[in-house]
Amino acid sequence: MAADTTDIDDIREQARRWLADDPDPASRDELTAVLDGLPASAPELADRFAGPLTFGTAGLRGPLRAGPNGMNLAVVTQAAAGLVGWLAAQGGTGPLVIGYDARHGSKQFAERTAQVATGAGRPALRLPRPLPTPVLAYAVRQLGGVAGVMVTASHNPPQDNGYKVYLGAELGGELGAGAQIVPPADAGIEAAIRSVGPLTQVPLGQPGQVLGDDLVASYVERATAVIDPDGPRDLSVAYTPLHGVGAAVLTAAFARAGFPVPGVVPDQAEPDPAFPTVSFPNPEEPGAVDRLVALADATGADLAIANDPDADRCAVVVREERDGWRMLRGDEVGVLLADHLMRRGVTGLYATTIVSSSLLRAMCAARGLPYDETLTGFKWIVRAGGGSAPLVFGYEEALGYCVAPGHVRDKDGITAALTVAELAAGLKAQGRTLTDRLDELAAEFGVHHTDQLSVRVDDLRVITDAMARIRAATPTALLGQPVDSVRDLLPESDVVILRTASARVVIRPSGTEPKLKAYLEVVEPVAGGDVAAARSQAGAAIARLRAEVGAALGI
Repeated sequence: MAADTTDIDDIREQARRWLADDPDPASRDELTAVLDGLPASAPELADRFAGPLTFGTAGLRGPLRAGPNGMNLAVVTQAAAGLVGWLAAQGGTGPLVIGYDARHGSKQFAERTAQVATGAGRPALRLPRPLPTPVLAYAVRQLGGVAGVMVTASHNPPQDNGYKVYLGAELGGELGAGAQIVPPADAGIEAAIRSVGPLTQVPLGQPGQVLGDDLVASYVERATAVIDPDGPRDLSVAYTPLHGVGAAVLTAAFARAGFPVPGVVPDQAEPDPAFPTVSFPNPEEPGAVDRLVALADATGADLAIANDPDADRCAVVVREERDGWRMLRGDEVGVLLADHLMRRGVTGLYATTIVSSSLLRAMCAARGLPYDETLTGFKWIVRAGGGSAPLVFGYEEALGYCVAPGHVRDKDGITAALTVAELAAGLKAQGRTLTDRLDELAAEFGVHHTDQLSVRVDDLRVITDAMARIRAATPTALLGQPVDSVRDLLPESDVVILRTASARVVIRPSGTEPKLKAYLEVVEPVAGGDVAAARSQAGAAIARLRAEVGAALGI
């Protein structure tokens, strides 16, 4: 009991020191209420002070709440001061470009970041309103920014927010110009954040220059240049931004490109930080695109497209004759886009990640194109190949696609949607569909069936224990075939990869959510041109593989 009392006294003292330095009256009131609830509120207070949000290669991301283990004005002020100090220490010149989405607190956090930058004597340029993440990534390159900050939690739950950092050409180099940070920049920025003194001593200037809509128009114009100006445009599209910030930019891009303006799900069209019509604002989550499918059915759309809330991801839903509407897997969209670019004669490096389908590798080998695969995350994809060949396309299975690295050096759900529409319209003009093209690829390269075993946890020890178990008792066989390759990527990355002659399993903790993920792939040759039979066999095999991997992980 004495130890518990000592712990509470310790945390109470930490909270009091935090309150004395917190610049936000609302956060101070919130934390005071938690303190007033002691001792009953001790677990909550301990969680808020369990440690600071760590600045990693994805920046910051966490729940909106007072205290160091949350997203709030104090944490953002400290992060901005550390970032601006680190940029100065690196000798970086040029403005800091700042964007934000429509989540709770995003505009306030963006303005505070700008105030910290100008207070340190660095120009700050703010996007004119809540806009997609790819617009910020574009702006960093277009405006010659030393760095960019995007305030967003992407597709996380409504109670979260985040802080993502990009570097310009001066500090990011040719491959990292306008791309998310990678080590050692993340560790350097984290150290600079921890060295920031009392927030009351951080000088604040004006909230920066608000950019005009000409920047957004420039993004849209460059986005439409990604596709052939003379291709077919007869395509009816249903669309949802999932209460995020993508609708205005995507519909403007479609209109400028000459496509009919997509029909937008009415009650998901406007940004809403509560995300009231979805249980989880991620197109991949069950039920997230139900309203989109209903709109596509009601309007007779050829295709349905969803962006995640910050519009850097793109989900594609197709109508199938027997089964109705089906969301394509990220791997399916990725290889469709890659194949489309290859058919258009786009040469250069094609890249994906270690957890994506191996089909892209097979396509590049057959067509004599350079290929590379990286760790997960677009910060790695855009640096694929180390400059050995110019990157022309990259994708990750989590619905992220970069179809124009010279436009946006990150995943971009707007240009991906345009390119999918270009492909679908061209196929429609021939009386064919996206699924027809997938069948062609399967007939040529075999069925590459991918799936995912994903477990969301409340206790992160479940993930730690499962990773320890798979390392200590690695399966010697899967699907009746010997495991002939085992790769453990520690200490570089917490990833285990298992391979058999026809299957692959990649196991890792999620980098952004409390999830354990196992990425599964089975390759089934197509005999006698019977793609349907090969798909059925691959589907049955992947179901068995899920069960075997789940048992091996103890989940």
